[in-house]
Amino acid sequence: MSGAPNQSAAAVPAYPQLMGHPKPLWMLFMTEFWERFAFYGMRWALALYIVAQFYQGDSAGEAPASRLYGAYLALVYAAALFGGYVADKVIGYQRSILLGAVIMASGLFLIMLPDEQLFKLGLATIIVGNGLFKPNISTMVGQLYATGDDRRDSGFTLFYMGINLGAMIAPWLTGLLAERIMGGSPAMPAYKVVFLVSGIGMVISLVWFWFGRSQLQGVGRPMEGAEGKGRVLVTAICALVAIPVVYFLLSIGAGALQWILSALFVGLCVLILREGFKDGAVRRDMAIAMLIIFVFNVLFWCFFEQAGSSFNFLAQNIVDRDLGGWIFPVGWFQSVNSLAIITLAPVLAWLWVKMGRHNPSIPRKFGLGLIFNGLAFLLLMLALSTMVDPATLKIPFWTLFMVYVIQSVGELCLSPIGLSMVTKLAPVRLVGFGMGGWFLSTAIGNNLSGIFASHVSGEGGMSVESALSGYTFGFWALVIPGVLLFLIAPLINKLMHGVK
Repeated sequence: MSGAPNQSAAAVPAYPQLMGHPKPLWMLFMTEFWERFAFYGMRWALALYIVAQFYQGDSAGEAPASRLYGAYLALVYAAALFGGYVADKVIGYQRSILLGAVIMASGLFLIMLPDEQLFKLGLATIIVGNGLFKPNISTMVGQLYATGDDRRDSGFTLFYMGINLGAMIAPWLTGLLAERIMGGSPAMPAYKVVFLVSGIGMVISLVWFWFGRSQLQGVGRPMEGAEGKGRVLVTAICALVAIPVVYFLLSIGAGALQWILSALFVGLCVLILREGFKDGAVRRDMAIAMLIIFVFNVLFWCFFEQAGSSFNFLAQNIVDRDLGGWIFPVGWFQSVNSLAIITLAPVLAWLWVKMGRHNPSIPRKFGLGLIFNGLAFLLLMLALSTMVDPATLKIPFWTLFMVYVIQSVGELCLSPIGLSMVTKLAPVRLVGFGMGGWFLSTAIGNNLSGIFASHVSGEGGMSVESALSGYTFGFWALVIPGVLLFLIAPLINKLMHGVK
């Protein structure tokens, strides 16, 4: 993401091999596993905690909680842009990861404090730390392999499994601790336990990388002439200064933040288009095709990222979680996506290969992603209109479970090809800005997801009626653009000039 070049064959150390891959891959795998454990371990609880702690459980707090949650996710993506630059140009990847881990762990412990302003300050701290950590550990995986090494894609696949294993286990464990073991109940989970365990997970990630980084044999160290620790100190001070800035962006409201993110996105698009026009008709067309895809990417994430906001309130208030006397924890729904990704990713990978020349083009895969996302909302529409138990006013458990599975199919159609597409279509001198456009489009979608979720809950909290109205809109807002993208795919393919 930071745009760092691949290591040349001569620059890659002769690593010991483990299970057919460089041994440091497994160290990075576990470092990322624990970081994702920390991130997803607290993610499911955020909106629920805001309502319980700062609105005394009043369902009127659902809308502002959703907006804050969406703004938090948006800024996580936006911060990653700056983290990639810091690692590339200032302190190197290893130090960026270590500093990010320290800052992120501090934020996770800070949100335990029952004060709304300190809670937002903790979220801002997590955002800054995650920005330094997340993009750079992924870049280091690529640096373990020489250019042309056929194992590179396989290595990233294994690393991706680490991400999803952490994301799958974390909600299960933290949800179990919060609702069953550490003094909580299904009606009132011990949310602070969730944040504590997530913080401990981040500390484990930090320690794991601290002791394991010697395996890297210098890969990821600062560039020549930048080895001094003074740069780390300056970066740490800048990160501390950035925290109140991020706190301000969280506090101004999702609407105002949307204008800021949109202005940044428009500015990036103008730069990319101008560079594309300079490079001739082919590069111009490719830049236009990429920007069209960005717009549809915003739509996808706007509705996909209901998991931590409106779907949580749906699970808590409207889904029948009583499975024969055992209450299925709300947080466990967050594990379904990762479980589905781990299960279905090899199936779809096999299917794309099996289809051969009939393998859908990039625009059509994006269209399929939108359509599958829309089908998940169609299932909710059917459940909320025809399956509501008149006695309990709840919908069957299996419906929300399957919503996550169907959305995961859409994610697999769209998400894995996004970054690869940018590297192929962006103007040669602005690939970094192209990546910025991709992540900003995702950030805008995440911020919009919170705004949309607030409308689903309405002013007085989520009801069957408000959920049905909101999710019906979500269905049409996804399926119509999805079908449109599928239909105009030949035009976009023409603009892509043979890029697959």
